[in-house]
Amino acid sequence: MSTTPALKVGLVGLGAMGSGMAASLRRAGHDLHVFDVRHEVAQAFVRDGGVACPSLAELGAACDVVVSVVVNAAQTEEVLFGKDGNGMGCAATMKPGSVFVMCSTVDPNWSVALEARLEQLGLMYVDAPISGGAAKAASGEMTMMTAAQPEAYAKCEALLHAMAAKVYKLGDSAGAGSKVKIINQLLAGVHIAAAAEAMALGLREGVAPDALYEVITHSAGNSWMFENRMAHVLAGDYTPLSAVDIFVKDLGLVLDMARASKFPLPLSSTAHQMFMQASTAGFAREDDSAVIKIFPGIELPQKS
Repeated sequence: MSTTPALKVGLVGLGAMGSGMAASLRRAGHDLHVFDVRHEVAQAFVRDGGVACPSLAELGAACDVVVSVVVNAAQTEEVLFGKDGNGMGCAATMKPGSVFVMCSTVDPNWSVALEARLEQLGLMYVDAPISGGAAKAASGEMTMMTAAQPEAYAKCEALLHAMAAKVYKLGDSAGAGSKVKIINQLLAGVHIAAAAEAMALGLREGVAPDALYEVITHSAGNSWMFENRMAHVLAGDYTPLSAVDIFVKDLGLVLDMARASKFPLPLSSTAHQMFMQASTAGFAREDDSAVIKIFPGIELPQKS
């Protein structure tokens, strides 16, 4: 494995995942620059080390590798090319041979096109969606699903391993990482929807929710999503770690990918409709476990 301690690395987006990833890079001793649209968040982060850049252009000029941890493709475009393509992003100032690491969940075809676009600018690209949640991001134990040309890997592999316990190499060009992430999101979204449906049925039938949770989490019907998300329901706490609208977006990407090849996804379609219903009902920014709120005639546990 190549080690590159002299590389200057920039990270954009200090949200639930990005802040943990930046902390992992800092812990590994990398020369770290950060940017967040909430400048106070960036300033708070660098009190323990690192440099807060006032603009994306400054971050791009300062760094050999830029890691983008924003919500979607549109925000990634802004990171690279500025708002409405005004050129105020980091792509304009990144040195030829620098690497852009894209960690969002996006349409694989968009990721393929982005690699070609950056190549024309003399920049390398890593298609690198992430999974694992905020706690694993903070401890450097998350999963990264990557696809990139060998030259890009050679330059930034040590950085990837500083952020993730498992870095899967899925192809030598963009697209494969995003495809695998979308399939992961298919399962995640369907499992959350199924978990909510099961808990809702238990509540409707008068089963004590704590007892139901205890039994299911020690039985064959359990899933990671049931165990994790139904704990939020039992606590009556819908503080968004991952919001309902994230799965409106991600399951939409799942269906878009399948639609292109006319591939049927009946469970994904139903789960997507459930998240859409929850979003429209006013729960868009609540935790994705709030999809349980679409079920009628049940009394949900309340926050104590």
